[in-house]
Amino acid sequence: MPDASPAPVTAAILVIGDEILSGRTKDKNIGYIAEYLTNSGIDLREVRVVPDVAEEIVAAVNALRTRYTYLFTTGGIGPTHDDITADCVAQAVGVGIDVDPRARAMLLERIKPEDLNEARLRMARIPFGAELIENPISKAPGFMIENVIVMAGVPSIMQAMMDSVAPRLKTGARVTAETIEAGNLPEGGYAEGLAVIAKAHPGVSIGSYPSMTPAGFRNQIVVRGREPEALAAARTEIEALLARLQAERT
Repeated sequence: MPDASPAPVTAAILVIGDEILSGRTKDKNIGYIAEYLTNSGIDLREVRVVPDVAEEIVAAVNALRTRYTYLFTTGGIGPTHDDITADCVAQAVGVGIDVDPRARAMLLERIKPEDLNEARLRMARIPFGAELIENPISKAPGFMIENVIVMAGVPSIMQAMMDSVAPRLKTGARVTAETIEAGNLPEGGYAEGLAVIAKAHPGVSIGSYPSMTPAGFRNQIVVRGREPEALAAARTEIEALLARLQAERT
């Protein structure tokens, strides 16, 4: 028998912060991380947003870290009283937490020793056993413990942290996506045929996306997959379906 396909590398994102849920801050990290992971062959499977409440953060971390290969968190690692992500991750993983000498040294690259007050030292509190994630912008590091990657919520810093941690991650085969123009054919006209094709090609993801453009109504069908042969076969069948439906309309 042929070897089974390797298990996909999966991920979830946990966005932490009252400011996101209130609408005061508009999240700019989810889309960036999603695209970054897709380009690395990692399947993003779930996104959650939780408030700055310890019990909810701990519960979400434990639910997601056991379900996926990686859990990425954003937000809650700053110097203020409501920055509790590091403590919550330590609690979820079951380890202690304290000021890490490595993280403290990183902060001192940017902050004078006399200015390293108790609030700023909060950014150097790291769960025991965690690896640090470098932050070339403000120096306050993120960290990785087991499969949990903890990053800042500020987009520019989060993006720098992603670049720092990416070489440590397992990756899978990249997903290829191809777009098929369905023109002005209504979704209801090809939905049944598309479902049959999708069932025949379980390794290919098929989605239909209608939109309104300046030129009028438009439908696009997107096929995604890791195996070129399966992707090509599904695309051929979809194009044949659309050609037949267009012919029936003329």
